[in-house]
This record gives sequence, C-alpha cells and structure tokens, in this order.
Amino acid sequence: MTLFILAMAVTVVLLLIGVPVAFAFGVGALLFSYITGSNISFLLPHGYNTVASFSLLALPLFIFSGFVMAESGISERILNFINAFVGRIKGGLGAVTVISCTLFGAISGSSTAAIAAIGKIMIPRMVKEGYPEGHATGLVACSSVLALLIPPSIPMIIFSITSGISVGAAFLSTIVPGLLLALWYCVLNHFILRNEQGIQVQKPKSYKAQFQNIQQTGRKATFALLMPIIILGTIYSGLATPTEAASIAVVYSVVIGLMVYKGISFKQLMDITVSSVAMTGSIIAVLFFLFVMSRAMVFQQIPNQIADALLQISDNKLVLLLLINVLLMLIGMIVDDISGSILAAVIFLPIIKALGIDPIHFAAIVGVNLGLGNISPPCAPMLFMAGGVAKLSLDKYIKPTMKLILLGHLPMVLIVTFIPSLSLYLPSVLL
Repeated sequence: MTLFILAMAVTVVLLLIGVPVAFAFGVGALLFSYITGSNISFLLPHGYNTVASFSLLALPLFIFSGFVMAESGISERILNFINAFVGRIKGGLGAVTVISCTLFGAISGSSTAAIAAIGKIMIPRMVKEGYPEGHATGLVACSSVLALLIPPSIPMIIFSITSGISVGAAFLSTIVPGLLLALWYCVLNHFILRNEQGIQVQKPKSYKAQFQNIQQTGRKATFALLMPIIILGTIYSGLATPTEAASIAVVYSVVIGLMVYKGISFKQLMDITVSSVAMTGSIIAVLFFLFVMSRAMVFQQIPNQIADALLQISDNKLVLLLLINVLLMLIGMIVDDISGSILAAVIFLPIIKALGIDPIHFAAIVGVNLGLGNISPPCAPMLFMAGGVAKLSLDKYIKPTMKLILLGHLPMVLIVTFIPSLSLYLPSVLL
C-alpha cells in the first residue's frame, strides 16, 4: 500500500506541474511496476488488449460523430428551439443553456464539446440580456457536466469496460439523475435570478405566434434532436450494440452535416477527422497506461487492501458511502472524467461489492461525483474552460459557481447515492 501511495503521489505531482495526463500515468505505472517487482511483460499486453477491444471502438466513433455535429451549426438550432418554449420566462435563457447542454451531451457525449458549442453562444447572449457574467459562466460550467450523465456518455463507456457491466446498463443508470439535475438547475437558476432587475425578458407573443415559432425552430432542429433517439433506440431495441450504434451515429452525422444542414464542407470534414483522431489518440494513450497501472494494482492486491482499510474505519454502510463520495470527488478534481472512471472502477469496485451495492448503481454514483469534481476547485477543468470562453478571471465567477454546486450538484450526489432506485429503475425495466 505504501508503494502504491508513493507511485500515486508522483503521478499527482506530475499532473499538478502540467505534465500531460498520459505521461504522468505512464511514469506512475512504470514506477509502481518497478518498485513492486511486477513483470512488465505481463502488464503491457493487458493494456494493449483492453484498448483494442471491440467495445472500446465506440469511443473514437462517438468522438468523431460529436465533432461533426458540433461543427455543423446544430447548437444554434437547438438553442432557438428551446428558447421558443421558455424565452418569455424570467431566467429563461439560463434554462435554455441548461437544457441545451443536456441535449448536446446526448449528441456529443463530451463536456468539453458542450462548453465550446453552447458556452460561446450563450454566455455573450445572457450577458447582453442582463445576466451577471459570473452567473452565466458558472451556469455553463455546471451544465456542461450533464454530458457525463446523458448517454452516449464517453466516461460511462470506459467505466463499463473497466468494471465489467454492460454499456447499456451504464448508460441507463445515469439518465434519471441527469434529467433531475438538469431540471433542478433550471429551477435553481430561476430562484437565484428572481430579484435581478437588469434581466430582459422577451415580450409575450400570441399563442398562434408562439406555436408558429416552435414549429419553425423545431423543424430546423429536427435532425439534431433525432440523433440521440436513433442511437439509444437502436441500442435498447436490440438492433445494435453500442459500438454498432456509434457507427450509425458517424454515418448519420456526416450525412446531416454535409448534405442537410450543410454546415461543413469536405475540407472541414478532413480537419474534423484530424482533430478527432488527435483527441482519440491522446485518450487511448491515457487509457493504455491506466489499464497497465490497474493490472499492476490488481496483482499487488491494492484494491482489496484499500477495501480492508476503509472497512476498518467503519462498518457502517452510510459512512463508507459518504467517504467513497469524497474520494471520488477528489479524483474528479485531479484527473479528467475518463481517467477518473477507470480509477473509480479499479479502486472502489471491491469495496462496493463488499457492501452489497449494485455496480450499476455505483456507475451513477461515479458519474455524478466525477462531474462534481470537474467543476470543483482547485483543478476544476470544466470550470476553467468556461472561464476561458467567457474571458473572465476566476474571482468573477467562483462565487456564483459555488452557489450552484452547493445548492445544485452536491444535493444530487447525495440523492443518487442514497436512493438507488433512481439509477436502477430504467436498467431493471429495459434490460
């Protein structure tokens, strides 16, 4: 255990000083293998075989389709469609932002893509209509992590492969928590801004004009809104595996982007291909070294030792769940959501099984906690990305963000943890 802590400490230090995640975990994995005397020739094939699995092929396919749809101009269409419903309500643009991030997560599966596509449009628009710029930035950051919970979620694909549960079950476990969190952010946004005097509200339209606006914007957004329905429909109807559904998503997104929306050209498609390949390559490098480290940890029985150590602290299930939540949030604060998914599965799954908790329920716990860690200082990658899009210093948006975290995301973490039916109902019905 001491050697593992040393290897992880070296990895964390490398991450904090800016070493790329893949190299930081690569050094940590090799160091841990060396000091424990593990035979590296047994570890490297495991890493290779895992990243070469058929299930993981869904990862680059979803990344590519998400890039294509993000560059096809769909974000503006989705925003206008949602705004047609709630634009007249005070704080309605905030609700538009939250719902748009939710839908964009269902298209791209990426928090980063949600911030880039939605944040660039909605932060300036909200500020123009009187929203405090700190609140607008914090709301985009917090809403972006809904992409971790709404399938197809890339971190959930990684978690399912590492933990051994089905991808479909992992997807379903986070749908209800994700939708509840999105709804609560809309309510919380309205509550926080209810006394804000400078916010402009659209003038009420007649019901006929309102209906026509919904029809018009809905027609323009139809193909974008159909994508998650097609993906999830083919998976849960049994027509396709998640990897095959990802292939369908690629074909669909290219056809829609090139021929229907005409938001991209063939040259841009080539650029998108290069960008998605580069992102996939960086993620695969991270996954390879993490799988190598995880196998070394299993050989040294580190997960079982951690489980024994936590069980010695307390045998109370509630206390241990709270402790696991804190540790998951800390992991989310240090590493990205994909790396965190692997670490969570490897380190905590033995404890979860010992406590009699369903691994599918644990998938939802991991999703909400990693999302919380991604927007919680000091690291908070999604929070700082939103600040970069808004071009604001941290002191301008940290207070509004913490208000959203403490009143919004943190209560949802506890609700998902202690009400298992929220994450287990859909898998029990549909699988």
